[in-house]
Parts: sequence; structure tokens; C-alpha cells
Amino acid sequence: MTITWILWLIIAAVLVIVEILSQMVWTLCLAIACVAALVACLMGCTLPVQLAVLAVASVVAYLVLVPYFKKIHHLAAEREGRAARTGMDALIGMEATVVQAIEPGRLGRVKVDGDNWQARARHEGESFMIGQRVRIHSYDSIILTVESIK
Repeated sequence: MTITWILWLIIAAVLVIVEILSQMVWTLCLAIACVAALVACLMGCTLPVQLAVLAVASVVAYLVLVPYFKKIHHLAAEREGRAARTGMDALIGMEATVVQAIEPGRLGRVKVDGDNWQARARHEGESFMIGQRVRIHSYDSIILTVESIK
């Protein structure tokens, strides 16, 4: 048995730190696989066997953990009374600030979560002035449809 187990331990520790900082599930899967390879090393397996254990364990960890974390995410969203939405759908219902006036029948711009988006008024004839707060109602491609906050 060489110092290979120490390398597996160090790599696993680095991957756990990366996971904590980035919250990407795949780094946690690789850390778990490194621990499995460490165990194989301690059992006296050769490096090719350890690498095979690493590959298999990382795939198994991914197949087990991704659905588990998705389920936790959806349960947390339900508990908070919101839908677990991602991408553009996550913008619906959020408040934004008008940064370029939205005139009737014309596009303007709004800022939401630090991003600047083209926007149009939901109702024909409605306009919004710079600085006004609006709610995102829907989107079409990359253009948001906004309405006044009631």
C-alpha cells in the first residue's frame, strides 16, 4: 500500500470544499467516489481497480443524489408555498424596476435581480415611468410582460 490513499483523501477534501462553495452536486459525487477509491486502496487494490471504483462510484452517486436533491428542492419549495421554477419561469411574479420608460405599444426596459430586460406593458395603453416598480406577468421569448403592482 502506497501513499495513494492520502492522495484520494486530499482530492476528496478539495472536492468537498468546492461543493460547499459552488453547490454543484457533481463535485459531491466525485468526492464520494474518491472515498470509495480510498477504501479500495486500503483494501490493497491496484490503481486500475481504484480508478474503476472511482468511475463506477461517481456514476452511482450521481444517479442516487441528483433525484434526492431534486426531491428536497421541490419539498422546500412546496413548504414555502411557491412553485419550484427555474430559468425564465422563475421571473414570473417577481418585482422589477423600470429603467427605460414603457410607452403604450412600445418596448421599454426593466431591471430584475441585477439583469436588464426588454419589457412591454401587459395591458394596451398602459405606460410605466422610469423608477416605477412593476410585477412580471409573463414572457415571450426574451421580452417580459409587466403589470402594475396592486
